[in-house]
Amino acid sequence: MCSKRALQSLTKPPLLRFISSTPQSILLNPIPKSLSFHSSRRLAAAVTAMTGANSSGGCSQSDHVAGDWYSVPDLRLRDHSFTAPLDYSLDCSTCPKITIFAREVVSGLRFLMVFSAELLGIVGKEEQPLPFLLYLQGGPGFESPRPTEGSGWISKACEEYRLVLLDQRGTGLSTPLTASSMMQLKSPEELANYLKHFRADNIVNDAEFIRVRLVPDAGPWTILGQSYGGFCAVTYLSFAPKGLKQVLLTGGIPPIGSSCTADTVYSACFAQTIRQNEKYYKRFPQDVEIVREVVSHLAEHEGGVHLPSGGILTPRGLQLLGLSGLGSSSGFERLHYMLERVWDPILVAGAQKQISYYFLNAYERSLGFDTNPLYALLHESIYCQGASSGWSAQRIRAKDEGKFDAVKAAKEGRLVLFTGEMIFPWMFEEIHPLRPFKDAADLLAAKEDWPPLYDIDSLNNNKVPVAAAVYYEDMYVNFKSAMETASQIAGIRLWITNEFMHSGLRDGGSQVFDQLMGLLSGKKPLF
Repeated sequence: MCSKRALQSLTKPPLLRFISSTPQSILLNPIPKSLSFHSSRRLAAAVTAMTGANSSGGCSQSDHVAGDWYSVPDLRLRDHSFTAPLDYSLDCSTCPKITIFAREVVSGLRFLMVFSAELLGIVGKEEQPLPFLLYLQGGPGFESPRPTEGSGWISKACEEYRLVLLDQRGTGLSTPLTASSMMQLKSPEELANYLKHFRADNIVNDAEFIRVRLVPDAGPWTILGQSYGGFCAVTYLSFAPKGLKQVLLTGGIPPIGSSCTADTVYSACFAQTIRQNEKYYKRFPQDVEIVREVVSHLAEHEGGVHLPSGGILTPRGLQLLGLSGLGSSSGFERLHYMLERVWDPILVAGAQKQISYYFLNAYERSLGFDTNPLYALLHESIYCQGASSGWSAQRIRAKDEGKFDAVKAAKEGRLVLFTGEMIFPWMFEEIHPLRPFKDAADLLAAKEDWPPLYDIDSLNNNKVPVAAAVYYEDMYVNFKSAMETASQIAGIRLWITNEFMHSGLRDGGSQVFDQLMGLLSGKKPLF
């Protein structure tokens, strides 16, 4: 409990002096030897009295459990677990439940707090009434970052915000849908019916469920959406804008047309992917012949070459390396260094040429479907509202007049083109972790009654400040489509750049985050 004197002084501004959290750094303010870290418990009570305990939103011990604070270098973290409905349209008391996990992150800086003449203790930012910032990860089907230190945009955000890293439902620690856990659902129909609840609409419902339990007085928060997280943020703007204070989008402005926009998306993405291939081979011309040789080798092995996990590598499977290799910073380099070790050395005269285990293993790791199969299962559905995707990428690819036919390209001496962010039905036959879910994937591709993800009227009348980074050469989110959607979001401010690729938030340190915050704060010019 705070002393009577301390409580009487709460209306006076406290004196704050920074103290570094790292043991190697210099202490900027001398601390009396008799004062320990635990002395700050008196101040914590005072801060609670000022901000209010998180009592809004019907929070109960049964649906929200908060862990203890812990540390990584320069950050303090706390884990939160929420028990939320699988289907928000059903009675919450009786419907199936899932776990939603979120990690609260603040700066590891410490403060020496003085109220009037009384020294109360050393306090971390975890005890300060900071505004909340929710981060929505890209995907679909990928968990939030796991911070190992205070660096990059996370460190910058934690200077002013209480950051919440949400594991979207089905990922990370939020009832993860893995290759093993989904086997509990015994039929393709049961699995497809379960997976329909894991799109952006319910991710937004989860965010609102968390907000009213975590933010003092259930106040609005700022959200930052990267890639697919930006799609979710625009869904949030459409249906729950009262929960939002500000919105930041990085490479994540979705197509918002009615029906299914997948065909339009993939038509544009194939064209951009061809341009990325041309840039890649211009950077690494030696890889032109290497890729042709690998394709020819795979074509000679009817049925493909066996992968370490039990799947097979075929010419069309090889082309999937463009998914991670062509669209992000350092992707070109990673792809090149994989290809330079594609062949085993010939140790014995007359031994047959074969693809190395090193390459086969690196290939599987680069795809990531063993750990995040949800991405493949739900990818095309993120573009669907009231219509099916019908395996859109496969249909659009069939119209390319052989441009992406790897075997034909190798025989004719043309560039073998890698594909981009596209999911094809044959992947559920050739990629081992996806094989059990082929029938469920077909059902999802045929599903027509997908609920709406965006409300254009609401976006046209938007009142929430929005700032977006739009990457001009983005391979994953088409520039033209992003600009068309931006024209429908009232008040949005855009930063258009070709300095970064799709991974600009991760690659740019604090630069992208700073730029967007500057747009919202007025520090950046309007023109």
